[in-house]
Amino acid sequence: MDGKSKFIAGLVLGAAAGAAVALFLQSEKGKEMMQKFDDEASELLRKGKQFVEDLENKAKGAGSSA
Repeated sequence: MDGKSKFIAGLVLGAAAGAAVALFLQSEKGKEMMQKFDDEASELLRKGKQFVEDLENKAKGAGSSA
């Protein structure tokens, strides 16, 4: 298989994979999965922000007591 054929095969496979993902995400199960992912990502972001805020507060407390 030459380079051109490999490129075309990759292009076709990529398009097919993209179409399959698009169809799945439009299904009810796909929408539920994306909602769950969004909820989990939001919760992780909230926890990360809280962690950073706690670290900043601890650092400020340690700096003022030194």
